[in-house]
This record gives sequence, structure tokens and C-alpha cells, in this order.
Amino acid sequence: MQNKQTSNVTILAVESSCDETSAAVVMNGRQVLSNVISSQIEIHKKFGGVVPEVASRKHIESINLVIQQALDQAKVTSDDIDAVAVTYGPGLVGALLVGINSAKALSYAWQKPLIAVNHIEGHIHANFIENQNLEPPFICLVVSGGHSHLVYVKNYGEYEVLGRTRDDAAGEAYDKIARALGLGYPGGPLIDQEAKKGDRNAVEFPRIYLENESFDFSFSGLKSSVLNYLNSLKQKNQDIIIEDVAASFQEAVVEVLVNKAVSAAKYKKCKTIALAGGVASNSRLREYMAENCLNNQIEYTYPSKILCTDNAAMIGCAAYYKYIKCEYANYELNAVPNLELVK
Repeated sequence: MQNKQTSNVTILAVESSCDETSAAVVMNGRQVLSNVISSQIEIHKKFGGVVPEVASRKHIESINLVIQQALDQAKVTSDDIDAVAVTYGPGLVGALLVGINSAKALSYAWQKPLIAVNHIEGHIHANFIENQNLEPPFICLVVSGGHSHLVYVKNYGEYEVLGRTRDDAAGEAYDKIARALGLGYPGGPLIDQEAKKGDRNAVEFPRIYLENESFDFSFSGLKSSVLNYLNSLKQKNQDIIIEDVAASFQEAVVEVLVNKAVSAAKYKKCKTIALAGGVASNSRLREYMAENCLNNQIEYTYPSKILCTDNAAMIGCAAYYKYIKCEYANYELNAVPNLELVK
């Protein structure tokens, strides 16, 4: 496939897969000129989670303004844009369609190529934005509310999914346990905050590793164990020490995530592990990963917290490597809510 000129390529990217409406302008894949994010967290808090219909309506209300703000902050116009990129899955179908249709309209009106980006691929590429020296191959642990993937990044756009969750994603488990503890939504940051005050060895929750040499994850058993423990204390009228439960639960999650990632790096003879996704901002995960990578002579990298959340800058970064290979989408592009990460 013919490669494009790679210098001064400016891409407008749009991300609307869940409850953040985001637009960014990214140059040459790694230079972020703007990254505007409109979050709906405060809206969904009262529901205890994201309501898809509400999220879609809020995307419609916000997307034009967010795109204009991204262009303004980057000090560019449509004449400066070389391509329009958008997330087309995985995610909430209604939310995805808002971003896709906006990107299609701009691509058509401006006569610029349209680039479709996998949301998980975007999370992986968030690492390239701030770590300018990062190059494939490496292992990437993608952990968020909807995804838990262990990916071998062979090259730009070339992946081997070594493991994925068989039930709850790590972030999903955090949300459910936070709800059971009465902490609210989103659960990840709230449990992380409580865990800092607790004893991570207070309760021995199970570490689920599945079959020997499996890189898959399973957090449903751990979730059930925590819920059973809480119910047992309630039945006995015993006090629940929230910070100890949070710390013990978090340790069980983090140990499995890190140990599997380090095992994957050894298996693939990789010298680098990258973190990605919303749970990648978890303080204990970062700390435990750093300790284990140091002990095993493995390099370790992760994005800043703003790039761990859903954002369009990571989509623009991933789109750049598709642009230079002329990997364009057409106007029949549709949302794929269960899109898999493939080679």
C-alpha cells in the first residue's frame, strides 16, 4: 500500500464512544495541538452509571461546540486539516453514531479523507503522545470500565491480543464494588482514594489466574467474594471497614493485572510494558507495576491521567499511522459497538 507524506500531517479527531464528547487536533501523530473533552460524569452520577440514551443526547448537544473549540485552540481551520478521524467502536451504539455522523459530515464538506479508529487501539496510542521514544514492539495492558486486554503491539497497527476478560472488565468490577460500599460513581477513583487509607492485607480475597499460562482475566469471582464478605458482615451486625475492603479488593485486582502483564512481557521477550485505559490512572496499579517491572528489568510507561480517560487526542494519534498507509474509510462507515481489536 502506498505511503503518504508524513510531515506536518494535521488530523481532526472525534471521540464519543461513551460519556465523554471529545475533539482534538493532532499533528504528525504525537503533537497535540488541542484536546477538548466535555465530560458527562456529573450527569450520570445520580443514576449510578452511564445511561446510554442520556449520553447520546448530551453528545448531540455538545459535539459541534467541542469540535469548534478544538479547532480554535489549535489555531487551525478546515484548510489546515488533512483528514478527519473518528472512533467507530467498541462503545455505546447511539453515542458512537453521533461522532461518526459528525465526522462524516466534516469529511464530506471539507473533502478530506475519513479515518475509522478502534477505541482500544486509541487507548494504546495514548502512550505515544507523551513518550516520544516509545516504539513497538511492547506489551500494553488496556484496562478500563469496558475493557481488560493484554495486547502484544508488534508494530503500528499490528496487534496480537494475548488475553481479555471473560466476564467483568476491571473497571466494571470497581464500579460494582464501589456501589456495594456506598461510595458512588465512578467507582475507580473512589476506591483508589479509600484504599490509600486502608490495610490491603485486611481481607484475603481470591486472585483469579485461570488456567496455567492463560493471559485471560476474570473478575466475577472476586466481585462475588467481596459481595459475600459484605453480606456476611451485615448479617452478623458487624462493622464494615470500607477502606480495608477497598484496599484488599484493589490489591487482588492489581496483583493479577500486573503479574499477567509481566508474564506476557517475558513470554514475548518484550522489554517494555505500557498501561492504557481509565484504570491505568489507578495509583496502586502504577506503583505495583513499577515495582515489578524494576525487579524484572522491564521498561514501564503510561500516559498522564487525562490521556487515560476517553479523549480524541489518542484517536488522532492512531489515525496518523493509518493516514500514512492510506487506510481510509468510506461514507458507509457505521458504529460497531462490539468491535474487536484485530491485526
